[in-house]
Amino acid sequence: MAPDLPYRIAVLVYLYDEQDRLLMLHRTKHPNSGMYSPIGGKVEFHRGESPHECARRETLEEAGVQVGYEDIRLFGIVSERAYEQQHHWLIFLFESVTPIAADRVTRMEFDEGRLQWVPLDEVAGLGLPETDRRVMWPNAQKHRGGFFMVEIDCMKQPFEFRVVESAPCPTRAPRATH
Repeated sequence: MAPDLPYRIAVLVYLYDEQDRLLMLHRTKHPNSGMYSPIGGKVEFHRGESPHECARRETLEEAGVQVGYEDIRLFGIVSERAYEQQHHWLIFLFESVTPIAADRVTRMEFDEGRLQWVPLDEVAGLGLPETDRRVMWPNAQKHRGGFFMVEIDCMKQPFEFRVVESAPCPTRAPRATH
């Protein structure tokens, strides 16, 4: 039985540039301080904000890039049970539909950390949270242009996960990851 913990709803936004690099945030704040993640943040559900609205807002706040609904798409949902034994998370993953020109990112540093464009073959070698390294990043690459949903159970050590829905893009060849 899962513990009675607060539920958090968040988004992660995978922005790719014209060189097929991923915009990553080297975090200075909790959670995952000192680690890397795509940009994103908590959905302001108390204000009625949708996950799409949150992805657009976070992209503007963190990267200074205004994106329209047509510029990003939902491509994954991650459920994390008892992450760090503090919260349950429901995370909506969005990706840029077309490359974002790197020079459109007007803020490379802000209170949550420093942004950098990372070549895809270097992402797995960054300091990623374990759930991102083992589950989210491999599935994000496999399902670019498609869709997936995964459930991660952090109550177990080591954590366990299962992909409950998987629809890779039929026109995109899988990318090699290291």
